[in-house]
Amino acid sequence: VPPPLEGTISLGIYDKSGKLVRVLHQEAQLNEFAIGADGLVTQWNGRNDEEQDLPAGRYHSRGYVIGPLKVEDLGESSAPSMESKANAKVKMKLVRNPLRKEKRPFVELGIGFDSDGSYLKTSDDLPLLTISETP
Repeated sequence: VPPPLEGTISLGIYDKSGKLVRVLHQEAQLNEFAIGADGLVTQWNGRNDEEQDLPAGRYHSRGYVIGPLKVEDLGESSAPSMESKANAKVKMKLVRNPLRKEKRPFVELGIGFDSDGSYLKTSDDLPLLTISETP
């Protein structure tokens, strides 16, 4: 039985250079995965986000569980230009995974924007959490 998970799961597929080639799960619930002997199980069809077949080779997955967050409305403010803040990132400390030997688990986070709204993302563009569904 996997450890209890509270939150949503975002999982990406990466090529050997570390580039995100497919967002496999975005804000998925635990019940969207099969329960394996020592973890969660999912399937990948070998395609990228544009549904194009990727060349044979080694790929790896990386994902994050996002637990409950408190979101506060701070009221109206003058909006900074998206261009000036689009590349701003912050470094966040993660809860240590006992199965890995990382001494200081950190992830760089930023904000992404698209036609569906804005979202919290990793520095390698894996979407983690929808902030607003307003473009």
